[in-house]
Amino acid sequence: MSLIDLLGGSTLGPAECRVLIDNSEIDDLYPALALVEVDADRSSWTTAKLEFDTRRIEDGNWTLADDERIKPWREIHIKAVFGAQEQYLMAGYIRQVKLECPEDQGAAKLTVECQDASLLLDRTHINQVWAEDDATTDDSQISSAIARRSGQAINYQGPVFPIQNLNQNATDLRFLKQRADTNGNDMIFLEDALYIGPMRLDLEPQPAVLVYAGPDTNCISFSVDDDGHQPDQVLYQLAAETGTQPEEETVAPDNTLLGTRPATSEAAGDFTWQVPRTGRVSDEQARVSAQAAANRAAMRIKGSGELDGSRYANVLRIGEPVLIDGTGERYSGRWYVDACTHRFDSNGYRVSFKLLRNAYGDEQSAAASVLAGVL
Repeated sequence: MSLIDLLGGSTLGPAECRVLIDNSEIDDLYPALALVEVDADRSSWTTAKLEFDTRRIEDGNWTLADDERIKPWREIHIKAVFGAQEQYLMAGYIRQVKLECPEDQGAAKLTVECQDASLLLDRTHINQVWAEDDATTDDSQISSAIARRSGQAINYQGPVFPIQNLNQNATDLRFLKQRADTNGNDMIFLEDALYIGPMRLDLEPQPAVLVYAGPDTNCISFSVDDDGHQPDQVLYQLAAETGTQPEEETVAPDNTLLGTRPATSEAAGDFTWQVPRTGRVSDEQARVSAQAAANRAAMRIKGSGELDGSRYANVLRIGEPVLIDGTGERYSGRWYVDACTHRFDSNGYRVSFKLLRNAYGDEQSAAASVLAGVL
């Protein structure tokens, strides 16, 4: 068995898309469905767009536009099907319906825009004091309280430290996103819960994206942007006592390396950037924010490309590692999936993706070489 066989998934034939509205499959609407596009991004929430061909019928009504299933706040599930295997793409609600009636009646189109469960957390603007005077709270307690009042399951795995003087002046969704960004957490709506926590770099990698692999190739295109002008460490200030100069500390990235050697500056001298300390934040919060900035800067290598989803035979998931094979020792190996756009149309199933990396070196090839030496 070759290394490619070990890394890649098997091709199961053309991928299919399955759509359910209020837990019922829309079998009768599939002939009019021209496009399904699901956009997943770590920096935001997952959205989807469905485009249907529509027409006016004899009684003056419109197909689809007058269908009771196609209206805002209907629950929707979208899945990818590979043979007998079914994988989750998104679950949420219809957010917006758009009917377009151009001059050419045959080109009339109905567009259905959807959003994941985050939509339920973005309905009510809330003003709340989470900690005042000498009281303290933490992000785990905040997440639990929001989970109870919203009914949304939240799996909080991020840093926990005492917080004072924290006010919410936003919807629960936007407040949680502010806290996640401050603490350097991912915030991703998974199939069963909202995950808030550090980048999950230690998960088992997803099946390999194969570049220039002959008949096994599943990657249509791939490119790398290796930005060397990123700091190796981040400086932050500790709170100063009255009449004294603030002390300074530095932090280096502490996230898992996605390779055999870190991607650091090779220029002479230190490469350190400072993060500003704004507002009344504790030393612990300042350190967490600086660590988050250092870890973000470490993910300086960016990859992008497009997959043939049917040949890949899996849903490429954001917020998880994936193997890249066929781009040489320096850029092959584990990467972190930052964003994906899944597209089903007349051309089949294509996936545009963006990746991040903080290291060089192909661990898989290195492991294979060691194994070959032992054998």
